[in-house]
Amino acid sequence: MRLLKTLAKLIFGIAALAAAASFGTSTSRAFGDAPWCAVKSLGRDVYWDCQYPTFAACYPNGLADRGFCNVNPWP
Repeated sequence: MRLLKTLAKLIFGIAALAAAASFGTSTSRAFGDAPWCAVKSLGRDVYWDCQYPTFAACYPNGLADRGFCNVNPWP
């Protein structure tokens, strides 16, 4: 019985910690819903420019701002 209470407290604590940590995350800006994104670093933030239909179209724009191309994580 005591083990069950300890386990319940542990699970509740982990859930509370995860919820509190999610409030402090910085928002990243995303634009578009195409399959390829040019990922650009803007100091502490990251800008995902997701308007490219192919990697070949994304490549010059990703490298122009010292970024890179990545598959759109938000399909």
